[in-house]
Parts: sequence; structure tokens; C-alpha cells
Amino acid sequence: MNALSDEKRATPATALAQDLAALLGRLKRRLREQANVGDLTPSQTSTLLRLERDGPATASSLARAEGMRPQSMGAVVAALEAAGMVRGAPDPNDGRQTLLSLTDACRKQIRDGRAARRDWLSGAIQARLSSREQNQVAAAIALLRRLVDD
Repeated sequence: MNALSDEKRATPATALAQDLAALLGRLKRRLREQANVGDLTPSQTSTLLRLERDGPATASSLARAEGMRPQSMGAVVAALEAAGMVRGAPDPNDGRQTLLSLTDACRKQIRDGRAARRDWLSGAIQARLSSREQNQVAAAIALLRRLVDD
């Protein structure tokens, strides 16, 4: 085999990768529209999802996990506190530190947003795809899982 035949073989995969990435970006935007997340920045959204997934954390540990400077995380946390989405409490192991956690209102907003996205997507699938096409999507999902699962 030579380099030219390798290049010809890679071209369809490259085009497929570009199309898939673009389509997933559009799907992500449509889902985001359904959730009514308001004016949250990507950093704020990522921080909320990290707190939901990993539980309470200090601002400094969040900054490390998000790859941000502590000062930048401080601004993110301040905005989330002002919006009533996170609250701080003294760390029971080190009273000098504050553990941040999601408020009940934030947890409800996350749940409601997920339900709205799921309902929209389910409705779109039922309305726009035949049973056969829905089966094709299920098969495609299985293939996509193989791409991302370790």
C-alpha cells in the first residue's frame, strides 16, 4: 500500500467525521433551546453540571477541575450564587473553606430542562421518523457508542 491509497480510504471517514460533528453541534443547540437555560455562560453551565455530578466542592477544587484560574472561578461562583443556583456552607473538615453545592431550585431547573429536552427529542423522533427509521437511529446509536466507549 502507498500513501495515496491510505489518503483515499481516509477521505470518506474524514467527511463523515465532519458531517457528524456538525450535525451533533446543531442537535446540541436545538436541545439547549428546549431547556430554557437562560443566560448561563458555558463556564457556569459546566460548573453546575460538575457540582451535580461530583457533589459539593470548594471553589479552588472546581477551578482545578475546570482548568480555570481561581479568580475566574470566583466570578463564576459569584454569578451562580447571585442567581440562586449555588450556595456555600462551611466545610465540616476545614471550617476555613466553603463547600459549594446546588440549591434545590437549581436541581429542579436541571431536572425540568432535561425533561424538556427529552420530550422535544422524543416528539421529534415520533413525528418525523417512521418505525423503520427509528430502528435505523437505534442501530446508529449502537455504532456511535462503540466510537466513544473505552
